[in-house]
Amino acid sequence: MARNLKAKCKICRRLGESVCGTAKCALTRRNYTPGQHGLKRKPRLSQFALQLREKQKAKALYGILERQFSNYYVEASKKVGNTTEQLLQLLECRLDNVVYRAGLASTRRQARQLVSHGHVTVNSKKCNIPSRQVKVGDVVSLKSSLLQSKYVEQLTNAIKMHEAPQWLQVEKTRFSAQVLSLPTAKDAEHISANMIVEFYSR
Repeated sequence: MARNLKAKCKICRRLGESVCGTAKCALTRRNYTPGQHGLKRKPRLSQFALQLREKQKAKALYGILERQFSNYYVEASKKVGNTTEQLLQLLECRLDNVVYRAGLASTRRQARQLVSHGHVTVNSKKCNIPSRQVKVGDVVSLKSSLLQSKYVEQLTNAIKMHEAPQWLQVEKTRFSAQVLSLPTAKDAEHISANMIVEFYSR
């Protein structure tokens, strides 16, 4: 499985926004682009550059490489309805993202690892595919064998403070979440999907 092995906080600094999801992001200490010219005045970005940056930000947020991301756009453009909405639904309905959104993991990277290692079930069946698309009515849970671990001990307090999106119903004591509806554009996290669609539709 292909992975992005670049330093995650270097990507945050390049984009000018925290996309790693960690509390100790290097962007808070060095809020400028990496490299020897990082402190120089930033040039005004063209429309193409803004669209490219938005696409790169979305890829970094969801932990997706270019080929898979462009495939999502192709799939979204073939679906009936608004391409922007369809693209966001494909991104938000990834299994690793649902685990993160439900508060079962502190970052998307951690959620991806939980899924890859077989610690997550969908409708009581183990699934180790982070990119799996969940559907309305699906129940995503932590595997029962994980419930006695130190990980869940630490998660117990964190999940109480977590506020899940409206399209998910989270059973915090059972460490599970049910998909109530498909996410909408307002549920997307700090990205402008319109600009991404404009980038690919050039």
